Amino acid sequence: MPDRDRDRTDHLVALVRRHLDEDGDVLGVYAHGSATLGGLRPYSDLDLLVVLGRPTTYGQRERLTGELLGVSGGEGRPVELIAVVRDEVRPWRYPPRREYLYGEWLRDAYECGAVPEPEDDPDLAPLLTMVLRAAAPLYGPPPATLLDPVPRGDLRRAITAGVPELLAGLEPDTRNVLLTLARVWSTLVTGDIRSKDAAADWALGRLPASYRPPLAHARAVYLGQETEDWSGLAVRACADRLVREIRAAYGDGGPGE
Repeated sequence: MPDRDRDRTDHLVALVRRHLDEDGDVLGVYAHGSATLGGLRPYSDLDLLVVLGRPTTYGQRERLTGELLGVSGGEGRPVELIAVVRDEVRPWRYPPRREYLYGEWLRDAYECGAVPEPEDDPDLAPLLTMVLRAAAPLYGPPPATLLDPVPRGDLRRAITAGVPELLAGLEPDTRNVLLTLARVWSTLVTGDIRSKDAAADWALGRLPASYRPPLAHARAVYLGQETEDWSGLAVRACADRLVREIRAAYGDGGPGE
């Protein structure tokens, strides 16, 4: 990790502890995502999971969100910070419950005064799986001392649950949607959670040639090799093909059906 990103990550850990660690409530802070799956890319977020010993208060979530608005994005990397209460995810149950979420796609709502609330979140299944496999503590013990492994069936169910929502966002978020669909397909078939570019490599080797150009462009943009331009590319056809592959790999109806 470059020194600048490492310094920002250290600052984020200190920020979390300042707002949430009043009585030793922050049990661990863990890196996941691109930083642990092959390295940060030009468009990568700084992804952190916080494990707490007890629920937060509204005031804690409000103050943390206000600070994150000031440090996420801008000249630095966007931040995605998720918190869970240990007893809400251990013993494991589905769907798991999320205590807090900050992500840049929610900035407009946060700037208008919205404060993240606890809610059930199936997306925690792949996230916790990544955290456990990476075993990259930024603060606290190894994650396996605080988190239970996610059963394979729950991981498969979780990663396919969001496919319809992904498709709905294809036009405004084309690069991310195509890369995420490739990763869902890859994980269903292999059981591994790859980086987005590695998942695209895997999928490109299995897609018919006519469907490859949009995904290849998404991968190149993600790596900073090309400028985003979807004109002349059959984006919808590529996405629909990826969804068909996901449904075939999932079996019995497929995601969202």
